[in-house]
Amino acid sequence: MVSISRRSVLAGAAATPALAALGAGRATAAAPRTTELARTAPAKGGFRVGVGLSDMTGPVAENGMMGYSSFEQRAEGLHQRTRVRAYIFAGADDSRVVFVCADTCMIFQAVHDAVLVRLSQKYGNLYTERNVMLTAVHSHAACGGASQDYAYSLATLGFQPLVFNAEVDGLVEAISAAHDNLAPGTVAFGRSELTDASVNRSRVAFDRNPQSDKDYYPLGIDTHMRVLRVSQGDDNVGAIGWFPTHGASLTEENKLISGDNKGAAAYFWEHDVAGVRYLDGKPAFIASFPQTNTGDMSPNLDLEPGKGPTDDEFENTRLIGERQLTAARAAFKSAETISSTVVDSRIMYLDMANQLVDGRYTSDGKPQKTSPACVGASMAAGSTEDGPAIPIFPEGTRNPVIDALGGIDTKTPQWLADAQAPKMVLVPVGLLPPDGWVPHVLKIQIIRIGDLYVVGGPAEFTIVSGLRVRRTVAKELGVPLEKVIFQGYANAYSSYCTTPEEYDSQQYEGGSTLFGRNTLPAYQQGYAQLAIAMRDGAEVPRGPAPRDLSGFQPSFGADVPADAPMPGRQFGDVLVQPAATAAAGTQVAVEFSTGHPKNNLHRRGTFFEVQRLDGGRWVRHADDGDWSTKYRWRREGSNASVARITWDVPEGTPAGRYRIQHFGDQKSREGKISEFTGTSAEFEI
Repeated sequence: MVSISRRSVLAGAAATPALAALGAGRATAAAPRTTELARTAPAKGGFRVGVGLSDMTGPVAENGMMGYSSFEQRAEGLHQRTRVRAYIFAGADDSRVVFVCADTCMIFQAVHDAVLVRLSQKYGNLYTERNVMLTAVHSHAACGGASQDYAYSLATLGFQPLVFNAEVDGLVEAISAAHDNLAPGTVAFGRSELTDASVNRSRVAFDRNPQSDKDYYPLGIDTHMRVLRVSQGDDNVGAIGWFPTHGASLTEENKLISGDNKGAAAYFWEHDVAGVRYLDGKPAFIASFPQTNTGDMSPNLDLEPGKGPTDDEFENTRLIGERQLTAARAAFKSAETISSTVVDSRIMYLDMANQLVDGRYTSDGKPQKTSPACVGASMAAGSTEDGPAIPIFPEGTRNPVIDALGGIDTKTPQWLADAQAPKMVLVPVGLLPPDGWVPHVLKIQIIRIGDLYVVGGPAEFTIVSGLRVRRTVAKELGVPLEKVIFQGYANAYSSYCTTPEEYDSQQYEGGSTLFGRNTLPAYQQGYAQLAIAMRDGAEVPRGPAPRDLSGFQPSFGADVPADAPMPGRQFGDVLVQPAATAAAGTQVAVEFSTGHPKNNLHRRGTFFEVQRLDGGRWVRHADDGDWSTKYRWRREGSNASVARITWDVPEGTPAGRYRIQHFGDQKSREGKISEFTGTSAEFEI
């Protein structure tokens, strides 16, 4: 079997018959630093702001993971819980916008719509598709299966309700927490530079852009860390740090659920710096690290999966996360309070399969059109930077092997092949029944927070694509370019968006730009309309409604069988005891006879605790959301399960007596689920 794993989940579409025929421990601070919790410049009046956090971790075992489209990458445990962070900004007239950043790979239309239905049921017309922006950090180690678009659910063996519900529940809970947290506050904006957390993985395409674009990015990467500091009264309560680098520090060989480098950066700021303990109640400080124009930005600095800064993928995740944290804290510290307190928003839905684009936005100055979505052969080719490829498909516009075979019969109409040129069409996914296997009616959005404008796009935009959208919006609004922030992976997902010049190169990103060479100009035209309406205080037509595919959602994942303990054991029995002593820099390991993790996701909870004896009682010291711990699950036989829990003891860990306690759940033959607990022997640190 040929692996079809790639950076984009659209590699799953290449599994259609057209292709099938071709046959180190993180050091936890001993005492939390509170720098971020003290206001540096108290201000009165203006905004009301609210922050909220929840857990959106789905099934951590026997569930396809999202990002590489690898059928073989199925979860076998948990490194860090995937969380969702929400921020609400209310102006003097109580106009509101909601910005949400989730530790998942993409926000899919189905999730977006379900969240809005729930918000409507709870808050009426207060939070709507117009003023709510849902975004993803694009972690390639998150749970997959929340999409109802078939191309994006192939590798996860279809739609997975457990994942979908965990994401929707977590998103709604975080927004609700931010709503309940609303209080008078201020917002400040800062910027810093970060040059060692990304590399351009498609430089040959980037170099085709005009010099004026390349001059804005002299290093070929977007080095800007842009940060919002959110404060209530005298306290800093949150931060949003926009920076583009792919959530692909963890490779497709990794089988542990994680928020990748963005989730790590948020954890390091919240847990290590601000002293947040997620299971202890409402956090006093919430930090998120959303993406921007990340399409061609890789964290693998040596341009190989899992390579750079080191050869260890978890160490790379830590380092890229910490570098983002350092840059964000510098911008946070120097941030200047935003004087305007205007809050506003606009949206429009575009049918990206059928856009007539005015010559003002096209590369040749002539009117052009988009077309139904097609996957290019170069998408299947991939490259060496973030994931493996199918060797028969190199990047670029020509393929000697395919040419020698006389081409590929993809049943693509000539008019569509012409519209997608110079792309070599592999799969015309936009023509597959019932209404294409990828979305084509897509939401674009601008939200205003004071004198900042956040532009949300439903794809992976390259850095120059994002720059051109920002220039378009800034021009129509009549504001400085640096007042406009681009946000990719927002509200829905439709693969990539390159510039027309990059598209002509047909690297991986160009082959994954679905709607043809004029995809970006079509977006620019739509964003211009939104910006003009926002500038003039006018409205814009909503546009066509996105489709609803919820009526038929096949799922081919195997049902979880009844559980049985390991032979001669009971549920919760310790199979491997920890060593009697351990020290900082060593690893403690323990194994339990357990049930299947799908029996209970333990969302907003934990599968285990590392406990320390304190004055005669056991207190939680660490859990399954911490960087220093890992939870691995494996099947033994047909019905037995083993949970292996490891703890890399950090520097600064207090000396004393410790133990590990596991919280599991087992399903009987009658389908009844019962909880149990297992406790290891004590050990000394």
